[in-house]
Amino acid sequence: MGEEGDHNLYAMALKITDHNNSNFDSSRKEDSEFESLLEQAFEKEKKFKEGEVVPGRVLSVGEDSVLVDIGFKSEGVVDIDQFERDEAGKHQIQPGDEMLVYIEALEDDHGHLILSKEKADRLKIWDEIADVYYKGAIIEGTVVDKVKGGLVVDIGVKAFLPGSQIGLVPIRDLDSFANQIVKCKIVKFNKRRGNIVLSRRAVLEQERDSRKTEVLSSLDEGQVIEGIIKNVTDYGVFIDLGGIDGLLHVTDISWGRAENPQRMFHLGDPIRVRVLRYDREKQRVSLGLKQLTDDPWLQVPMKYPSGSIVKGKVVSLTNYGAFISLEDGVEGLIHVSEMSWNKKIKNPNKLLTAGQEVQAKVLEVDVENKKISLGLKQLEANPWEALVYKYPVGSTVKGTVSNITDFGIFVTVEDGIDGLVHVSDLSWSGKVKNPAELYARGQEVEAKVLHIDVDHEKFSLGVKQLSPDPWDKADKRFSPGARINGKVVRITDFGAFVEVSQDLEGLIHISEISEEKIDNVASVLSEGQEIEAEVVHLDLKERKLSLSIKALKRRENSQEMKKYLDTEETLSSSLGEAFKKSN
Repeated sequence: MGEEGDHNLYAMALKITDHNNSNFDSSRKEDSEFESLLEQAFEKEKKFKEGEVVPGRVLSVGEDSVLVDIGFKSEGVVDIDQFERDEAGKHQIQPGDEMLVYIEALEDDHGHLILSKEKADRLKIWDEIADVYYKGAIIEGTVVDKVKGGLVVDIGVKAFLPGSQIGLVPIRDLDSFANQIVKCKIVKFNKRRGNIVLSRRAVLEQERDSRKTEVLSSLDEGQVIEGIIKNVTDYGVFIDLGGIDGLLHVTDISWGRAENPQRMFHLGDPIRVRVLRYDREKQRVSLGLKQLTDDPWLQVPMKYPSGSIVKGKVVSLTNYGAFISLEDGVEGLIHVSEMSWNKKIKNPNKLLTAGQEVQAKVLEVDVENKKISLGLKQLEANPWEALVYKYPVGSTVKGTVSNITDFGIFVTVEDGIDGLVHVSDLSWSGKVKNPAELYARGQEVEAKVLHIDVDHEKFSLGVKQLSPDPWDKADKRFSPGARINGKVVRITDFGAFVEVSQDLEGLIHISEISEEKIDNVASVLSEGQEIEAEVVHLDLKERKLSLSIKALKRRENSQEMKKYLDTEETLSSSLGEAFKKSN
């Protein structure tokens, strides 16, 4: 019996119930038939319960509601807003359409049967989801929201996708999944509580395992392959190639300077790399990113020949110079010595800043070691070349002492140009041991230009050359045998140095002090003592003057002895003459 028959059966039962009492004398057979029909009608009515989902057919469509026949004693009412509208705003429902409805109330306060299409649809979805869960199948859904700890995915109903189950590696940027369609497995399902937990990771692991065999068999060196970033460290990036991990070392990321990979890569991002090495036995894969493009150094000799002017950006500053990026993967170094002709740059930070655009001249290209030497000062005229004409050798210059060292003094002749007066050129005597005892910073001095080395930027000056060299005429004054007067200026273990004139000294060796053996010079002579000595040797080439007190004494003794002998001889001769005359 169909739905319409059930409805008629129920009506007949009611009609019999309302019959006049005049039929009370009817036959027993009629009473039995009435009881049977009434029982069938009540039995049919009992089959409908609140909270159930039953099939129904649309009878009519009104402005606010839709009448639906489910085979009950009365038609059910469904709110028309539960039906979809087309682009024109018209509800997509018409008489004769069939659907499932949910019984909310068999009879409300007005005696109406209240039905819900939305709840029926929702319960149907839950049944379908349950079927997916128990079968362990994959379900698709759309990410609709981000919540604490994960994402909300619409799979017909709202389900929770924990952050730990989103990918094979932890995902930091959950916002990137907004409105994405994701494939997941249901790992927890509780219809009564309305709780569903999903796992996208389970699907990815399943896909990875299925791809692993294929990847291992097809992987080869030189191959370009796509993967997913699994982990990022200071020394490189681990990439999931589909069941096997490969390492992209930091040195193979870029042709340029190696940067911190953690600033460049993010977990879960796709990446395209080249297989550099593959150890099938150990299943180790070395990957390269920069190898996807040609090495820029192959074109360097043609693009940056020596002598050419280039532009670049300062990428790094050190105490010895500045690194300039000419293009991605190609850098040059401006050494601190190539930054200025006449300024001593101790800290490149005072001249250049990171990120600054600069021009420089290519000085040398070493392709094998991937080095380019650049110069900044070469863009300007070399002031050292003009120095030769401004200060010719032999000319006299004036300047101020800028620095004092053990080996001499530096004199600033003009801005950025310092000349060196070596300690040996401070005095003809060569007795200056500590220039700081004679000069002070800022002191004005006069000197003579001795030599200019343009290539090595050296400017040699001399102070002693301002006066005549005392050794030039030393042979006329200090020939061997000459008697000199002098002052002891230094005492040593081997003798005493005696100043015989300004800037000229002679040495009295310990063996030339006395006829007697002397073990300690200081026991016989003292600094400042005036002495007389004889010149025993003069070496103009070596600028050495040897003196002797002993030789002088010998000469004096010899002269006295000769004088004595001469006197005795004269006396004897006189006595002889007198004796002869007396006889």
